[in-house]
Amino acid sequence: MFASAAANGYDGSLMNGLLAIPQFKENLGPISTNILGLTIAGISLGGLPSFIPASYVSDLMGRRLTVGIGSVIMLVASIIQAATHGHWAMLGTRIMLGVGLGFAQTAAPPLTTEIAHPKHRGQVTALFQATWYWGAIVSASISLGTLFLSNSWSWRTPCLLQGLFPGLQILGLFITPESPRWLISKGRTEEALHILAKFHANGDVNDELVRYELSEICEAIEKEKEASKTTGFMSFFETKGNRHRLLICVLVGFMIQYYLAPILESVGITSAVSQAGINLGLQVWNALLAAAGAFAAERYGRRPLWMTSACGMLASFIVITALSGVFAERHITAAGTAVVAFLFVFFGFYDIAFTPLSIAYPVEILPFRLRSKGLSINLTVVFGAGFFNQYVNPIALGAIHWRFYFVYIATLSSMIFIIYFLFPETKGHTLEEIAMVFDGDDAVPDVHRRLSVGLAHEKMQEGMSGQGEYVHTTPSRIGQE
Repeated sequence: MFASAAANGYDGSLMNGLLAIPQFKENLGPISTNILGLTIAGISLGGLPSFIPASYVSDLMGRRLTVGIGSVIMLVASIIQAATHGHWAMLGTRIMLGVGLGFAQTAAPPLTTEIAHPKHRGQVTALFQATWYWGAIVSASISLGTLFLSNSWSWRTPCLLQGLFPGLQILGLFITPESPRWLISKGRTEEALHILAKFHANGDVNDELVRYELSEICEAIEKEKEASKTTGFMSFFETKGNRHRLLICVLVGFMIQYYLAPILESVGITSAVSQAGINLGLQVWNALLAAAGAFAAERYGRRPLWMTSACGMLASFIVITALSGVFAERHITAAGTAVVAFLFVFFGFYDIAFTPLSIAYPVEILPFRLRSKGLSINLTVVFGAGFFNQYVNPIALGAIHWRFYFVYIATLSSMIFIIYFLFPETKGHTLEEIAMVFDGDDAVPDVHRRLSVGLAHEKMQEGMSGQGEYVHTTPSRIGQE
């Protein structure tokens, strides 16, 4: 399932690499700045209208099928893209890629978190988005390697290989089970039992953990159906807990935006080769730190990581702003060099939470019936904000230069307060237990009772030993968090 995040990362780095290839520019032909911008953002144009429909397909037809649809679309689009001529054809294939990515990205994270063993769920889900950078590294390396080819394959090869990760994902679907929670929601409980047994207890359908999971999931889904007065996206406005979840999904989408190239250009690093080198170095750095953050999320908890990340980003960006001002006003070259160093510090703090938790946190706080829909809202905000900022930020930076960074500082400052007051801890809870963090006594009442007693839950606690404290969730405990 990680291949969809890697495919997204591959594309995130692809256009920067292609624009450095002369043969690619020749293939595009005469093109205005606006059309070039649309072509670069084409994947967002395709993704934006696809997330919401994909959430319905995921809930109605299954997580696996939705991921498969998206992967096939991306694979076909990659092949067509490698054979295109002219900028309009390139724009069309990039929109097609965005549609495929929208379907895959909407269903893959829920499927990942819903089939993961409770002992590893937090880490596995957090690692999902961390693989974005590995896709970017592969893309940057391929583009750099084909840069020295003297024919059209210098750009066609990276475009064709964009189908690598969708192709791997299609193959992976043959050995990936359907979500047990989706199966139970469709009345296919026996199938769900065998999947849980196979992947969580070596095939033992009588294992206490498996029986506990099955019972908990069945109760939670049944209670969700009984409690829901509406269907679709209107369910987000039914309860205080759902409104809280919706707000987090939207806020996380806005919070994960960042901008590299304008900062480099503002301190005199305008060479495409220098920018590419710094970018590649950052991608490797980001990949390592994001993976570390994914493992730390279950050990130290989500809130400490969110807060450490936001505070560290604010402190380092204040330094970046000051150094950029010194470079702009006094033309001190050393200040520009120091900006690059602090960019690595800034992204290091960004990576430990904002990369691994940007998908993992929204996915785990959402109940089953809202999981795909909530993630589709989050991804729509991410792509929409990114598309908007692609045009607004260059204009603002051109008008007031480094002073525009004070907007970032204000944004980062507000993020700290938002995280502190709105982001609850979810460490150590099962997906069904997290409902009680948001809904309190309104959450599935039978689960409250069953969490206080029972050998099955004790077995789960034992299974999670060594992965950090497993929070024994009771109504009184929830009131303390």
